[in-house]
Amino acid sequence: MTRDDRDETVIEIENSDDILAARDAGRLRARELGFSLADVTMITTAIAEVAHNITSYAGRGSIRIGVGDREGRKALVVCAEDRGPGIGDVERALEDGYSTGSGLGLGLPGAGRLMDRLVVDSDPDRGTVVEMWKWIPPG
Repeated sequence: MTRDDRDETVIEIENSDDILAARDAGRLRARELGFSLADVTMITTAIAEVAHNITSYAGRGSIRIGVGDREGRKALVVCAEDRGPGIGDVERALEDGYSTGSGLGLGLPGAGRLMDRLVVDSDPDRGTVVEMWKWIPPG
């Protein structure tokens, strides 16, 4: 886990220990930004879901956690990236219960419900990028 010059925390994801590291990094950053305990729990759960998808479907990837402007507001931004096989039908993958693996199909839709916004960009030639964010509380 490293913090880069853009003040993002970057966690390389390859195994279950890395999922825990990503979740912990998200928890720390969310607390630093003044999120409530309930929001911190939602953020860390969403991070764990997308990190788990990386290990399950792509084998390896990364999670970046930082602050950015989204839709005219400051947000905690989480970006999960991999170079895996991509998602054939993104719209369907965002539906509850749809899974191409052995899971329950709750990962991406669940992460989307826990965060304020979730955007998926996927292509079999490039892999998948999931960006999700939660508005930073005022004050």
